[in-house]
Amino acid sequence: MVYFFILLGALSRLLPHPPNFAPIAALALFGGAYLRKRDAIIIPLLTMLVSDLILSGYYGPTMFYVYGSFILIGLAGLWLRNHKSPFTILSSALLSSVLFFVVTNFGVWAQGWYPHNLTGLIACYTAAIPFFRNTVLGDLSYTALFFGGFELAKTLNHKLHYKFLKTTK
Repeated sequence: MVYFFILLGALSRLLPHPPNFAPIAALALFGGAYLRKRDAIIIPLLTMLVSDLILSGYYGPTMFYVYGSFILIGLAGLWLRNHKSPFTILSSALLSSVLFFVVTNFGVWAQGWYPHNLTGLIACYTAAIPFFRNTVLGDLSYTALFFGGFELAKTLNHKLHYKFLKTTK
């Protein structure tokens, strides 16, 4: 079931979507919460790599920051594994958005797309604000879909199993 949600997330990245409205951060959180530790980090990165290859995505040194941010989000998912509640899941999704914003835009600035001074750093973060909205909306939407859908599927499975056991007695 967990892998179904991961496949769903990977496929949804290939569908047309607004910039930064993507499932990868939610995948990293979800994977961290439900997969083996190794898989929690590897699967979101493989999802990014494969979908980047299919999409002919951007490459280069800035990708280090993008992939690095998803490793950090996966580690947050590992913490979330023992702290799941609606509040911590929502908070983790929001913090993932902020983490992605801070790390990746620092990478853009560090790679020389803006002057290497405080003014350039501020300009870089300011230029990225319109994309941040989509990042937050995507992370919240996909996190709710993955965690909520998984919990709903577990509940339905439990009820069906209970009903089956009750009727076979």
